[in-house]
Amino acid sequence: MIDQKRRLPIGLLQLKMWLIIFFAIFNTANSQNTLSKIQGEVQDENNMPIADATVVLKGTTYGVTTNVNGLYELNAPTGKYILKVSYLGYQQKEIVINLTANTLTLNVLLKESSENLNEVVVNGKNIEAVIVETRTATKSNMSLMNTPAAIVAVNRGILDQQGITNLQDAIRNVSGVTQAGNNYNIGDNLIIRGLDANYTLDGMYSGAGLGNSYNPTRSLTNVESIEVLKGPATGLYGMGSAGGVINFVEKKPLFQEHGLAEIKLGQWNHYRAMVDYTAPLSNKFAFRIVSASEAQDGYRDVSSDRFETYGALTFKSPSNKHNITLSGAVIQDAIDIDAIGDPVRLYTPGILSDYSWTSLVNDTQTDPDTGEYLGIQLTDEQRQILANSLNTLDGLEPYDIGDHSLITDIADPNKGKEYRVKLRYDINPIKNLTITNQLLYRTYESNFTRQTGALNYFYYQQSGVIHNGVRSPLIIDDVIYPLAARRQEYRHQETKEKAFQYFGDFKYDWNLGKVKGEHLLSVNYENRSLDYKYWSIWDADDSRAVTPVPYILDISDASTVASINGSFWNYDPVLRSDYKKGIEAYGVSFQEVLYLFDEKLTARLGVAFSNIAQDYENVYSDLPVYDFDDSGYTYNLGLTFRPIDQLSIFGNYAKGRTAYSITGSINEVDESNRDDSEALSVDLGIRFKTQDNSLLASLVAFNTARTNIGYSNPDYDEVDNADVPQYFYDREDRTKGIELDVNYYLSKKLSFNVNGTLQDPQTLTSGEVTTEQTKGVPKKYARFWTEYKHFFINSKNPLLINLGVRYEDERTIDGYSLTGAHINSYTVFDAGIGYNINNTWNLRLNIDNLLNEDYYSKAMFAGALPGETRNFELNVQYRF
Repeated sequence: MIDQKRRLPIGLLQLKMWLIIFFAIFNTANSQNTLSKIQGEVQDENNMPIADATVVLKGTTYGVTTNVNGLYELNAPTGKYILKVSYLGYQQKEIVINLTANTLTLNVLLKESSENLNEVVVNGKNIEAVIVETRTATKSNMSLMNTPAAIVAVNRGILDQQGITNLQDAIRNVSGVTQAGNNYNIGDNLIIRGLDANYTLDGMYSGAGLGNSYNPTRSLTNVESIEVLKGPATGLYGMGSAGGVINFVEKKPLFQEHGLAEIKLGQWNHYRAMVDYTAPLSNKFAFRIVSASEAQDGYRDVSSDRFETYGALTFKSPSNKHNITLSGAVIQDAIDIDAIGDPVRLYTPGILSDYSWTSLVNDTQTDPDTGEYLGIQLTDEQRQILANSLNTLDGLEPYDIGDHSLITDIADPNKGKEYRVKLRYDINPIKNLTITNQLLYRTYESNFTRQTGALNYFYYQQSGVIHNGVRSPLIIDDVIYPLAARRQEYRHQETKEKAFQYFGDFKYDWNLGKVKGEHLLSVNYENRSLDYKYWSIWDADDSRAVTPVPYILDISDASTVASINGSFWNYDPVLRSDYKKGIEAYGVSFQEVLYLFDEKLTARLGVAFSNIAQDYENVYSDLPVYDFDDSGYTYNLGLTFRPIDQLSIFGNYAKGRTAYSITGSINEVDESNRDDSEALSVDLGIRFKTQDNSLLASLVAFNTARTNIGYSNPDYDEVDNADVPQYFYDREDRTKGIELDVNYYLSKKLSFNVNGTLQDPQTLTSGEVTTEQTKGVPKKYARFWTEYKHFFINSKNPLLINLGVRYEDERTIDGYSLTGAHINSYTVFDAGIGYNINNTWNLRLNIDNLLNEDYYSKAMFAGALPGETRNFELNVQYRF
């Protein structure tokens, strides 16, 4: 079970929120008893149900969408109405009806449209259609087929099929996005084409990025769809990471009543309860409230606990010229941090012929002054015990410690609190002019205690000496512990971040003869402040330890891990960092979109000026406040050729700028002339779709890079060698490759999503390739997901059958001078089955890791994080 100290306190505020939600639902359900009901089914000409067709009473705010079985149910006051039924690719139908006190049952048959279909925005109602527009990602009216940029969108429908509620799992649906390597496993830690990602909510900052070491972990509870814009987008989104933008399109208030209650139960005491309710308050106002609570003990006892509530209120003027949305969020979570995973046992390649005890020779070098051996001397018996603990893969692959983790009771989960308020105002003062103003205020607090180090040395050479001091097998009272974890450090970190952001977008659509276009002027300002401090405690291997932490004597024995307990503060921690950091940025950008030759040619030209300033105050020192700023221009050049409606070819070249790190220090010597890091990206791609938008496929070749990256000087040591520079700034991460994305609704029975990435991620230092494969980044990965609807005889409710495959290539581990250490490739199968009992009740069972494959999901500094074993999740939904 989850340790009580790790659980979130469900406070009075949270209880009030739940009571408000359920009261609203109960009150609405009761009020519906005074309304008349119309129900029925929407079918095509083959008598097949049409899911997600729109059914509305024309001229009113009453409306619903059909469920997966084509069924609908609508409540409205008595009277005469026009019932309007529509669905993409079918002829709209309008029927005059008269609602009385009795229930009206009306089935509707839609015929396919023979007209050329226009591309439409998928706004969350038609969740099974392929998304062919992503206006948020480009801030433009361009359809996805016309967009000269690499963009992939994921709709809510496929996420529900997969039972996905967090971003970590959702990346299976997008090429070019995978887990970052070489990290502490805090937050999402995703990369796009081998580079850091930026995270936004409807285009506004949502935390993390920029070297953030206290990342929030994002759920998808309040997300309608996900858009991934690859490559730099500084002009559109302000300062951010180089790889691209992961944008979450949040759920919005609807002027149609809709409610959803959901319960999910799964392995490792996993539960999740969620309520989503939206309704009009009048013909001008609508609201939405979404709330969820989730907790689990977790695989290997890596627990998580989360409570989140979102609320939004929308005003829409009758003329549609003014639209205002005020939204807010309250999120609390507590997520265990496994920063070690399964560790790689450390040795130095090239000095060991085999793993027999006779080959584990001691170092014979001696101190010329004292005559004592420089390295620890093992007895023959100790060497034999050490040899018996070894296998031929030690030092090359992670050591399987079993179904437990190395998280001890001293560690504490990442307890985060996030509050945000966002205001959006859209105004159309004149024809063709749209002005969008967005304001965001966000606070995020985080505190946790994580482990690091916990290294196991079995034959390691440092400074030419084998078994040099603490870099050797642990020996206590002449007893060797070959599987002991050494050089442990626990860090307790406390952070407080505040962020204010403003975006103003002024877009004008113009038409000059056969040439159409869009002017977009964007201004942005953002200010982030950070209070950051951390303390450390160590085991006896570190001379700074006041009260040493006990060693983990055997990493393969769960009981030895469990025996280490007590509070972090009982071990006399040392304050190591306490500073205040500020980042301020502003920018102005202009984007011109041209539609030429009946939209067969689309050009997108963008240029932006941005300024980024940073300041750093070391609170517990007498040093002055250091600051620096840098400004410059970025640009984006894109061109799309669309010879026919179903085919387009595009190219894009972009340059972006970003701050180094929100947590990075600044000093007078290193920072006086330091430029911002730059991002460069070149894309050449092709897209294809069917006329009815049931298929959308893209193939993109890319070359992307981030320059001027800081990294640690290997010769720097805080204790022994503090006079040399701690960091250098001449590193570059570069990735080139090919991406494939296909979304296909083959028929009303069969659909699938497939994506794949083939890339060559490299790291360069001073212009020379120093790492042939960037640490932790795979060269190949692919994913597949399909759904088949099986209709039983005389049944209109199909059985939904799903199958998925995930493949990831080998990844490298190179912390602590590891050479040749890696994680093997893996292939994991997932499955699901669902059934809609009626118009309101849905059941779904998802099985992850169907064949119970052993694999590692993430590469870390000197180890890897084991992927979850086979697990089951049952999801029950009630729609009202």
